[in-house]
Amino acid sequence: MMADQCIFCKIVKKEIPVNIVYDDKDFLAFLDIMPRNEGHTLVIPKKHYKWVWDVSDQRYFEVTKKIAKALQKTYTEYVLSLVFGEEIHHAHIHLIPRFPNDGHGSSIDMKNIKQIPKEEFANIAEKIKKNL
Repeated sequence: MMADQCIFCKIVKKEIPVNIVYDDKDFLAFLDIMPRNEGHTLVIPKKHYKWVWDVSDQRYFEVTKKIAKALQKTYTEYVLSLVFGEEIHHAHIHLIPRFPNDGHGSSIDMKNIKQIPKEEFANIAEKIKKNL
């Protein structure tokens, strides 16, 4: 996939609006529009890399840890991190808070998308930002 066709590259260029949790010159974290639980956040490099392991800047993992710690303060100690890469070919890490009885069972069910009102996303992002 070409970077100009990549949905995450379009998000970085502000062509597609998202609810941003974290933004610096190299990395961006925003709420997943199809959340598996409230607070489900994606952490991406702003530069287009196909795979997470292609990102040579170790700050990527420091930023991911910072976001995960903010999710822990906001929601729960149990924050799951997932790396797939198949659905969008731009390096990204999913951070998903887990809750008792969250409908996922013992492992996260990626098909179990939570219905959160769109107007609530900005409030969720602000809640997380306060704990960064």
